[in-house]
Amino acid sequence: MRAAVVRSFDQPLAIEELPIPEPGAGQVLVRIETCGLCHTDIHAARGEWPVKPSPPFIPGHEGVGVIERVGTGEMYGLEPGVRVALPWLGYACGVCRYCNTGRETLCEQQLNMGYGIDGSFAEYAVGYARHVVRVPDGVSSADAAPLTCAGVTTYKAVKVSGATSSSLVAVFGAGGLGHLAIQYARITGASVVAVDTNPARLQTALELGAEHIFNPLEEDPIAAIQGLGGADAAIATAVVPAAFEQAFGSLARGGMLVCVGLPADNHLEIPIFETVLGGLDLRGSIVGTRHDLEKVFELHRRGLTRVEYAERGLDEVNASIEQVLDGSAPAPRLVFRMEPAPDASANGHAVSAIAT
Repeated sequence: MRAAVVRSFDQPLAIEELPIPEPGAGQVLVRIETCGLCHTDIHAARGEWPVKPSPPFIPGHEGVGVIERVGTGEMYGLEPGVRVALPWLGYACGVCRYCNTGRETLCEQQLNMGYGIDGSFAEYAVGYARHVVRVPDGVSSADAAPLTCAGVTTYKAVKVSGATSSSLVAVFGAGGLGHLAIQYARITGASVVAVDTNPARLQTALELGAEHIFNPLEEDPIAAIQGLGGADAAIATAVVPAAFEQAFGSLARGGMLVCVGLPADNHLEIPIFETVLGGLDLRGSIVGTRHDLEKVFELHRRGLTRVEYAERGLDEVNASIEQVLDGSAPAPRLVFRMEPAPDASANGHAVSAIAT
């Protein structure tokens, strides 16, 4: 099989021919159709986080495809021919206090796709049957890929923010994560503000339901949002700490900052005095659970969300990474396709065809 492999943190990914892996006990072998490119994949490939993966490995945690073979043991109703997603949470123990209270994403024994387990930048990948998630009919594989991480991550962030129909929600970063956070916040009925330095992303934010947009290169987003009364919740999806600090500064009294993005620069300055007197909350929100992802897929199947993506071939992985980093990517999300595209997609919005 063809796969994009990280051999060294200081080298581009290598497109290699590798043996097709075998599913073990409790595992399924998936023929990958699509896989999104998440900024986490870039951090992984460059070893930018405090806890690093161990090369060689295959990134990719937004994989979607069809089960070809199953291993031994309990398959939870899965069989060859079923289309599934292989999310970031590739494995959790299922018995710890976090798993037993609906917080499996906090499991200390977890293994992550494309980080601790070879991921879906490949024609085949192995996942644990207990943790892959069925993709329903009516959701295309190209749409399902970004929803598998960007979607479920921002769905969870909006959920923990407590956003309601009377809330003002500010989304800092309107790209791959942010453009979906805007939509989930709008589903709650909240009024949404989008903040980004990319004019094209801000225009998309308006199309997706944001009522206000602010570009930090042109005006102070803190003053602008405070002028609206302050944000009841600010969701920071950007990859620079300054955006998190601006998001915090935009909060109304009693507001909550939900930290979602994971900048390589792992430091955030928060003023204690204003936090205490303002009764402000600071929450970290990691990806959602399997059940959250099922809900994300159902919202999309019902036509309530739209995924903005451009398709690429796997051999374009390094050029795609550079486009994400320099802001020249033609859509909020890039999706690698491992096989020819179907005639039509479901509820998404592909903004370009596969590059050739």
